[in-house]
Amino acid sequence: MNIKLKKNIITIGSVILSSFIMALATTTFIRPAELLSGGFMGIAILIDMIVELLGGSFSASLALLCLNIPVVILCYKRISPRFVTYSLMQVFLTSFFLLIVPTFTFFDEKILNVIFGGFIFGIAITIALKGNASSGGTDFIALYVSNKSGKEIWTQVFVFNALMLCLFGYLFGYENAGYSILFQFMSTKTVSNFHTRYKRIMLQIFTKEKDKVIQAYCDNFHHGITSMDGIGGYSKKPVSMLTAIVASYEVDDIIEKLRETDPQIIINATKSEKYVGRFYTAPIE
Repeated sequence: MNIKLKKNIITIGSVILSSFIMALATTTFIRPAELLSGGFMGIAILIDMIVELLGGSFSASLALLCLNIPVVILCYKRISPRFVTYSLMQVFLTSFFLLIVPTFTFFDEKILNVIFGGFIFGIAITIALKGNASSGGTDFIALYVSNKSGKEIWTQVFVFNALMLCLFGYLFGYENAGYSILFQFMSTKTVSNFHTRYKRIMLQIFTKEKDKVIQAYCDNFHHGITSMDGIGGYSKKPVSMLTAIVASYEVDDIIEKLRETDPQIIINATKSEKYVGRFYTAPIE
C-alpha cells in the first residue's frame, strides 16, 4: 500500500474514532453531571448554558464551529494545511455526533463521572493527536507553540481552562466548577502522559561496528550522535558507546534501523528529564 495513502487512512480512522469518543464522553459524563470540559468545547458548552440561562437557545455544536473557524483561518499557513484540514474534520464530526448521540447517565456519583469522563475525554484528544490531527481550538495553539519551542505547554493549557472554569463557577456554582477543574486535570494529565511527541529519550548504543552504525543513523535521522571508544570489560575487545538524544516517537524506528545494521548491537533507552541546546523537531504534517 502507498505510504501516503496508508497515512491518510490512519489519520481518517483516528479522527472518526476520536470525535465519536469525545461526543460520547460529553453526552455521557459531562452534561448529565453538569460538568464543563476545557478548551473550545468547554467554551461552546458554557455559551450554550449562558444563553439557556437567559431564556434563549444556542447550540453547543454551532458555537464550537464558530469558535474554531477563525482559529483555522489564522493557523492554516502556520501549521500544516493537512493537519489543520483533518483537525477541522474532527471538529465537524464531533459536532455531528453531539447531535445524534443520546444523553444518558452512566454514573450517579459525580466523582465517577469526573474520573472516567476526564480520562476518556483525554483519550479522545490523544487518539486525534496520535493520528496527526487534533480536536481543534486550543490544541492548534498548544501544538503550534510546542512545535516552535520543542516543549509541551499542556500545563499552561490547564491553567487557561481552570480560569475559564472559575467563570463557570461564578455563574453556575463553585461546586460544579470544582468538579469540572478536576475533570480538566484528569483530561490534561491523560493527554500529557500518552502524547509523547515532545518527550526526549537518551540512547546509549554499544557496538563493534561504529562506522556502519553512525552512517546508518546519520543517513536516516536528523539528530546528532557522539562516539566514545573503550574496551569491553568481559570480552577485552574494542567497543564503542554512541550517545544520542532523540524524540520518543522515533525510538522504535531508530532501534529497528540500527539492529539491521548491527544485529549484535546493545541499546539502552532512558528518559531525558532536561535538555539544553538545539534540537530538531519534525514539522507537524
